[in-house]
Amino acid sequence: MAKQKIAVIFGGVSSEHEISLISAYSVLTNIPKEKYDVMCIGITKKGHWMYYPGEYENIKDGTWENNPDCCTAILSPDRVHKGIIVIGNNDVYLRKVDVVFPVLHGANGEDGSVQGLCQLAGLPCVGCDMTASAICMDKSLTHTVLDAAGIRTAPFVTVSRHSIGGLEEICETIENRLNYPIYVKPASAGSSVGVSRVQNRDELKDGLKKAFAHGDKVVAEQEIVGKEVECAVLGNNSKDILASIPGQITPADGFYDYDAKYKNGTSVLDIPAKITDEEIHKLREIAKKAYLACGCTGMSRVDFFVTSDGIVLNEINTIPGFTPISMYPKLMENMGITYSALLDRLIQLAAEQSDEE
Repeated sequence: MAKQKIAVIFGGVSSEHEISLISAYSVLTNIPKEKYDVMCIGITKKGHWMYYPGEYENIKDGTWENNPDCCTAILSPDRVHKGIIVIGNNDVYLRKVDVVFPVLHGANGEDGSVQGLCQLAGLPCVGCDMTASAICMDKSLTHTVLDAAGIRTAPFVTVSRHSIGGLEEICETIENRLNYPIYVKPASAGSSVGVSRVQNRDELKDGLKKAFAHGDKVVAEQEIVGKEVECAVLGNNSKDILASIPGQITPADGFYDYDAKYKNGTSVLDIPAKITDEEIHKLREIAKKAYLACGCTGMSRVDFFVTSDGIVLNEINTIPGFTPISMYPKLMENMGITYSALLDRLIQLAAEQSDEE
């Protein structure tokens, strides 16, 4: 049987570019080589798409970009092509692709943009589709959809740089609805980038400035005090969805920020989470309900707070981290699914979803 051709896309114009490189290295070194013929497509921070034929090791530190054999690559939206147009050395040729595997965290990759391009091209894409990706990336939309589904989230306020007057008016709007401490987040940045915990008006102003540096829409959320618990979800529909036994994160510095998630590896991860069996069962059911409510397919990591008065859903990550310290593959490994088997299943889920459309 011929190997399926997989295009792994990494990097991207995102504040999470470097983490994408680490995740991509892990993915590339664990994809079953006996089943798949892998093509690497890297996107620079400036947005240049390149076919990369070099060693995987050089992806981690970004030196892949300096490879002299790199050349321009275009994911063609033409459904007749079904592949990547490669341009280099006065030559243009088409590389056919069976499945696209985006390992792109944050903006311009996790937000539905690349998923929409794959949809135009008629190419199966690992993970959620364009609509679900956009919903889960935009925290205000996630709140709206989950609230409509009857799933508890933190009290929140969405503010736009342009819809309300100045900083003082924005602060008053937030303070009229929420009590300190408050978390201020860019609506669509992902992975704790640009997030601040604020306890007074001056800190709120600084937090808003920090968050607005990552976009024109910001979400302010009431602080929820509880255990930070995550559940990995895998599958395409209600019949085959698997929600993992949840894991618990204890941040080393009290706040599970970008560095704690991806860089220093000092936070403690407990699988299973230190919650009751009843809470574990309920959380897994809520994770599946939220997954379906947002239209997710393939995979997502659903993050919660388990508090003294119930379970609060924090966010849904449609392209969770795949680094060596990332929770999603660890949670699935605990369910008996090895890293390589997980990647294999994700690719097949993408193909199956495409066949159904």
